[in-house]
Amino acid sequence: MKVVVIFEGRDAAGKGGAIKRITQTLNPRICKIVALGTPTGREKTQWYFQRYVAHLPAAGEMVLFDRSWYNRAGVEKVMGFCTNANEEYWEFLRSCPNFERMLIRSGIILIKYWFSVSEDEQERRFINRMNDPTKRWKLSPMDLKSMEKFVEYSKAKDEMFAYTDTKLSPWYAVDADDKKRARLNCIHHLLSLIPYEDLTPEPIELPKKKENKGYVRPPLEEMTYVPAIF
Repeated sequence: MKVVVIFEGRDAAGKGGAIKRITQTLNPRICKIVALGTPTGREKTQWYFQRYVAHLPAAGEMVLFDRSWYNRAGVEKVMGFCTNANEEYWEFLRSCPNFERMLIRSGIILIKYWFSVSEDEQERRFINRMNDPTKRWKLSPMDLKSMEKFVEYSKAKDEMFAYTDTKLSPWYAVDADDKKRARLNCIHHLLSLIPYEDLTPEPIELPKKKENKGYVRPPLEEMTYVPAIF
């Protein structure tokens, strides 16, 4: 089984928190998170989907995309990053359903979530991040600009859904104004779409310690320790 889960939505909608809750008890060798940064100069010359294809799962793997190829229909469209006027944008909307159809026909289970957050709640979360030094790194200049373009993002999302919300690969909207409920609802729904079995490991018994014979530990004073500040 090969699983790809896409998490899209507005900034501060709670995508990262949901991904963290899903993965925190899973084997990181099997369940992987992909959050790609700005494409390099070389990647910009590639087929648009190429850098995402490199991260698709093999058998027995699950990949969670924290933002995905849908950047082109969202931030790139709204912020004007698409070159050649709107040619790249419209080419994406035409190509995306076919690309996802190929993934599904290859045996990949493709699940797409859109985390929906209200304008007031997004503003509240931005203010919380601004006032918390441990969360301030989450705010980028692009995030702040997104508040000014709330309606533009809404229009882009509606158009994206019109082209890519297909019967074969539907979008699932998550009401994310309440983070805890959003995470629970998302996890419950995700499990309903994936055929799985109970793989709870059997109880384990520790083997008995062997008696150490002939081993003399070097003096502790020869070790370099981290200072015991606490």
